[in-house]
Amino acid sequence: MALHFLTDALDNPGPGDEVVLAGAEAHHAAVVRRVRPGEEVTIGDGSGTWLSGHVVDAQPQRVVVAVDARRDVPAPSPRVVLVQALAKGDRDELAVQAATELGADEIVPWQAARSVSRWNESKAAKGVARWAAIVREASKQAHRAWVPPVREPVTTAHLAQRAAESRMLVLEPTASAALSALELDPTDARDIVLVVGPEGGIAPEELTRLAEEGATPVRLGGDVLRTSTAGPAALAVVAVALGRW
Repeated sequence: MALHFLTDALDNPGPGDEVVLAGAEAHHAAVVRRVRPGEEVTIGDGSGTWLSGHVVDAQPQRVVVAVDARRDVPAPSPRVVLVQALAKGDRDELAVQAATELGADEIVPWQAARSVSRWNESKAAKGVARWAAIVREASKQAHRAWVPPVREPVTTAHLAQRAAESRMLVLEPTASAALSALELDPTDARDIVLVVGPEGGIAPEELTRLAEEGATPVRLGGDVLRTSTAGPAALAVVAVALGRW
């Protein structure tokens, strides 16, 4: 499979045009991935544009690609959103990486009541930037036409507001309903929002608040998964239910 690269500098190119990768992406292509003239590659802008082409010139700071074909990939509908509680170590980052590769369409950091990790204002900006970098690289790895946005951290109150306008599924090991047993209508354009708690689980008052606003508690089998694996596992189930896989 051809190597895939991302750039924000696309100006409506088509077959016969040339696209230039610059800066860090050019360095990654020419130095890290060692692309050479004549090699076939794909290029996207993370917003649905998908170009196939071949390398014309490969320098550490400038890689030129001649476009052979273009297609425009429609935005996913319904969108599948991962709300990932902040977790200690790199467990939340592992979840974000795997979730992106498995098809999440939006990533939302959640400052849950039991989150050991706490993001103040300065840490929030760095944390969002770090997650966005992970998402970008995971999107390239998975050859995704749409790169999921990473939102600002939310509180439980913000989640409760979102529950009223989406299909919110809260992953809770004690829930009576199994995620795999739910019928998810792929023609329903409302977001499917998967909420994953931190290491200590979702606090009872948070479960109650979200349920009052229309969220549905669901479980994944009979085992308790880590916060780093619960979201990706749920995404796989949802992808099958929606016919994506």
